Amino acid sequence: MKRRTFMMSAAGAAAGLALAPRMSFAAKGQIDWYTSSDTNILDFWTNIVKPAFEAANPGLKLNLVDAGDGAGIIAIGERAIAAKQTNADPQADFFESADALLPAGAIKAGVYTNIKAAGLSNYSKVNPLAIESEYSLPYRGSQVLLAYDTTKLKPADAPKTWDALVTWIKANPGQFVYNRPDKGGSGGNFVRRAIHQANGLDPKVFNVGNYTQEFGDEALGKAWKLLADIAPHLYDKGAYSSGNTQSLQLLSQGVVTMIPVWSDQVLQAIEQGVLPAETGLVQLQDLALCGGFTRSVVIENGANREASLKLADFMLSEEMQSAILTELGGFPGVSWDHVSEDLRKKFADIIPKTIPTFPGGKWEAAINDGWYRHVAPNVDRKS
Repeated sequence: MKRRTFMMSAAGAAAGLALAPRMSFAAKGQIDWYTSSDTNILDFWTNIVKPAFEAANPGLKLNLVDAGDGAGIIAIGERAIAAKQTNADPQADFFESADALLPAGAIKAGVYTNIKAAGLSNYSKVNPLAIESEYSLPYRGSQVLLAYDTTKLKPADAPKTWDALVTWIKANPGQFVYNRPDKGGSGGNFVRRAIHQANGLDPKVFNVGNYTQEFGDEALGKAWKLLADIAPHLYDKGAYSSGNTQSLQLLSQGVVTMIPVWSDQVLQAIEQGVLPAETGLVQLQDLALCGGFTRSVVIENGANREASLKLADFMLSEEMQSAILTELGGFPGVSWDHVSEDLRKKFADIIPKTIPTFPGGKWEAAINDGWYRHVAPNVDRKS
């Protein structure tokens, strides 16, 4: 996903139209691979995955194609459905990022492979918390963490529960900041962690279909009280950053001591020297901040289905899962027990016990609107 959001844009639809069904047959051994993810993901596959996979599988090639966004992937999925009905070649084998439920009817039409039943040697390693469907493969993830300056806060003293975090924020006024929830997922998921805290630490309380005005006002209202309570103790007595990147900048400049961050962004920032190597990372252990996984699908009626399954299995190997951590800054799709001991030790403070999620839909609009009205009424939403 482009920053974890499917963008059903005209550009994506145009990409899909440009990839209309063709009657020619795919090259044997050439996996036609499509992504809707960011440029860094395409670069990772181009520079890391492709050469490693092709070296390990002589005779197989990866043809990497940017589908634009989620709409582009869906359009290619619709092409696969049409091709299935006419026994034509869909000219697609592997979606790096896709929702197995989209396009509607794809599973029923038989165009997505049941990954669980496909006999992958590494499938048993997949993190059970990440499995959403038997028809998709969660091969990488990202989660919101807390990043902090270890020259100001010793790792042993870093808060690991919500209550400890609130205590620290109040004891260190001006040293914590999060971005406005509609301006980036790190701040947005910090707000959602407050919602979970205020509602019994049970993410299952919320689902995409159970929003009502009455329930929303009650459940979110409790969280607004928590966030309003810490607001005077935040950076600049209640200021909020404009996005994920500005939060990282405030930490790198030493303006604040701690921020919520996306795991992939902060690990890359440390690797690239944007943040110092001594930057600390910690995850809350009573209930982690929200995260999610990118899931791949294999096209059942693709000309190179078997080769695509080899690719899916390859992405679960220790080599690739380690590269997701070290080269991409993502989280592994496999359980951490299947990550090398050195990496487990290196990332010990951010290994989550839980990977909570929060539904979108009407909940998202209610969260954003409610936060501005009840937590930050003096912040201009349009600024």
